[in-house]
Amino acid sequence: MVRRRSPGSTRRWDVADPIALAALAIDAAIGWPPRLYALVGHPVGGFARLIDACERRWNRPAFPHRRRRIAGVATTALVAGAGAGCALGATMMAELALDDRAWIAVALLAAPGLAQRSLDDHVRPVATALEAGDLEAARAAVGRIVGRDTAELDAAGVARAAIESLAESFCDGIAAPLFWLLALGLPGLWAYKGVNTADSMIGHREPRWRAFGWASARLDDVANFVPARIGGAILCLAGGGGWAVMRRDARRHASPNAGWTEAAMAGALGVRLAGPVAYDGAVANKPWIGSGRADLGSADIHRALRVYRRACLLLWVIAGGVALASA
Repeated sequence: MVRRRSPGSTRRWDVADPIALAALAIDAAIGWPPRLYALVGHPVGGFARLIDACERRWNRPAFPHRRRRIAGVATTALVAGAGAGCALGATMMAELALDDRAWIAVALLAAPGLAQRSLDDHVRPVATALEAGDLEAARAAVGRIVGRDTAELDAAGVARAAIESLAESFCDGIAAPLFWLLALGLPGLWAYKGVNTADSMIGHREPRWRAFGWASARLDDVANFVPARIGGAILCLAGGGGWAVMRRDARRHASPNAGWTEAAMAGALGVRLAGPVAYDGAVANKPWIGSGRADLGSADIHRALRVYRRACLLLWVIAGGVALASA
């Protein structure tokens, strides 16, 4: 499965190595352990600190719109370049030190860019709290994974929010990083994570971010375009249906990409997601996605998690198939 290098040759990336499959397995098995997080944080935190420093320095209200947009382009390029550059350097060091076993080190460095276990670990407590009848705990749990107001959500609203986050994050937390890992190796994965982190922090439409976050939002749209559609198809396969709802409702979402996995999950479960939600006290009248019932509960979250886990296994199959086909 692993190709041997001839003397004097260099190999920056070889999809025949089972790097992607190993990274998925490592992430599923151990994720990013809490003790490690407490000790060193998470690699994405480095992107966040860099973006925050750039934003505070270059996105001042007194600066004109054009200057702030150019600064946002520079920030996005800096973050993506930092991710790709560090990953490329790490790959080269691993190859120099480990030669044909370098793929093991690269897989270990890729695993933190995936979020299979983390996403499962964050969504499951929402269902557990709802099952216990503890709505406040359920609101607190879902508030850790969504940006909307959660203080006034009823049980159904909490369940919908958890399932929507699960479906949307299947793309930018797993399918898209894996896509770029397979396409461009470790640099591709970490460049994507940099862009995606920038989009989540500054790629907003509010006046403060509109100019500065423009580049990160547009580049994130481009980076997720193919993975979102692949991710939607995989969720439909994992859920045994949902194709018609995905085709019909994917474009109802404000994002050009998030609607694909969200509509696929809604169709697979036979439920309605989205609808009116509140952000910072203001209600946004989002259209409904799906045509089933909207009165969801903990059992529906568990159903969504089962679809999600099967979808992750399908990604394992794809990663393994790519390695075999390229060997």
